[in-house]
Amino acid sequence: MNRTLYTALFYLGLPLVALRLWLRARKAPAYAKRIGERFSFGLPTMRPGGIWVHAVSVGESIAAAPMIRGLLERYPQLPITVTCMTPTGSERIKAMFAGEPRIQHCYLPYDLPCAAARFLERVQPTLAVIMETELWPNHIHQCAKRGIPVALANARLSQRSAKGYGRFAKLTQPMLAEMSFFAVQTEAEAQRFLGLGARPETVEVTGSIKFDLSIDPQLLARAAELRGQWQAAERPVWIAASTHEGEDEVVLAAHRQLLANHPDALLILVPRHPERFNAVFELCQQRGFATVRRSKAELVTANTSVLLGDTMGELLFLYALADIAFVGGSLVANGGHNLLEPAALAKPVLSGPHLFNFLEIAALLREAGALQEVDDAQGLAVAVQRLFELPHDAQKMAEAGLKVMRANQGALKRLLDGLGRLIS
Repeated sequence: MNRTLYTALFYLGLPLVALRLWLRARKAPAYAKRIGERFSFGLPTMRPGGIWVHAVSVGESIAAAPMIRGLLERYPQLPITVTCMTPTGSERIKAMFAGEPRIQHCYLPYDLPCAAARFLERVQPTLAVIMETELWPNHIHQCAKRGIPVALANARLSQRSAKGYGRFAKLTQPMLAEMSFFAVQTEAEAQRFLGLGARPETVEVTGSIKFDLSIDPQLLARAAELRGQWQAAERPVWIAASTHEGEDEVVLAAHRQLLANHPDALLILVPRHPERFNAVFELCQQRGFATVRRSKAELVTANTSVLLGDTMGELLFLYALADIAFVGGSLVANGGHNLLEPAALAKPVLSGPHLFNFLEIAALLREAGALQEVDDAQGLAVAVQRLFELPHDAQKMAEAGLKVMRANQGALKRLLDGLGRLIS
């Protein structure tokens, strides 16, 4: 399939795209808003020029934040347009860069030639930076036609994804050949991009910028202060973060087992998607757990068993409140989420077995003794209880995670240096 056929199929599939938006809007009404932006109509007023950064959703937006701040510092004269595809990503971008006048934001239009052309005519970037794996043939081609270099930042490409791209070589190879810079996380991923058609001079192993996460000391101080207000400084607290449908029941079953031996244990439960907040709250109540919602600023008391983290932009703070962290999206076949956020906060890290989105990072943490994987509620309960009862083991895991973080830092500078060569 070449780009012409791909484009024709995209146009033919627009009714399905509309149906998908409608179905999503039933659960998350924000999907029904700003639809014009998805076709490059009704875009907000923007200062042209500068850098365009695309981060598809929440996870990529968080990963992109240090890079964006580095670009703001290095190029104080340039505006930065940040795009995404989801309402949650949009809210995260707005929250992270509130008050920064040089940050411009809208949805990325669908990958149609006319929409991509209108978007680029409005934004007129001197550089396009795409986070991780979000490759769109028409957007990239329209950039190439205008002489706009395109970089893939913090690039990752699993063996499975590489096989998928390889099946459409007539589409993939020209697209990758039009790109100017691939800042990839590992040598294995570099070889996959080269095998698919990226030009050798454009591929550089820079590492993962997720290792360059810096923690504000005030975050830890605020967390300690809040636990003091809860009178929970000595209370065992664990967090299950970024959970997906099918995981909350497992987590709550593990918490039930844990309460048999530690009746004062507190679980901070943080669903990944905000449209699930209400359903998970109802689930907690149905299962008989005394639950309060973070969004209501309700006080956690000695009788509280679960704190529902139903806010946006607070995940690092909620991690800081806990003693032990379980990272979701891993008990179901979703591929996991960022294991390095709790590691950077010196928390022992637990996860399920499905970590195919973070294989290299998981391997580093596992080999260092900073990560333990569990398969079910029983395994999760046993792991959490062991770390509660053996604080020395928990401390060893936390220190091992910090050591892995420090040993792998520097990717952000290498990425920014590579982007600087394109800007200059």
